[in-house]
Amino acid sequence: MLVREVMTRGVECTRPDASLQEAAAKMKSLDVGVLPVCGNDARLAGMITDRDITVRAAAEGESPKVIKVADVMTPDVFYCYVDDDVTVASRLMQEKQVRRVVVLDRGKRLAGIVSLGDLATEPGAKDDAAEALEEVSEPA
Repeated sequence: MLVREVMTRGVECTRPDASLQEAAAKMKSLDVGVLPVCGNDARLAGMITDRDITVRAAAEGESPKVIKVADVMTPDVFYCYVDDDVTVASRLMQEKQVRRVVVLDRGKRLAGIVSLGDLATEPGAKDDAAEALEEVSEPA
């Protein structure tokens, strides 16, 4: 089974120059806890989570209207490709102890996100999801 068959499509991004307030508002409206950070060409620049906003930004002590996404995002993002087998995504989740992996097309543009939940709901990927969950849940 390929990643494109189980991933979540239509994932929205935020820009590196967006304020944290803008990113948080987008997360709230989409009811998500993570946003890919992309430039104008939809190339992945990083990821920002609700935790990044609350923990990293609060540590800066500045207004979320002033701090930019680029200041607190995680620039090193683990990803797989749309035509990878789901075992590649599962292995990344296990090795990096993450619950979701960004999915890129071969032009390295954002295509979607695959999560443990996506793997768990697909009959052909349930074993991969179970293995990934076991590893992700292990203390680092």
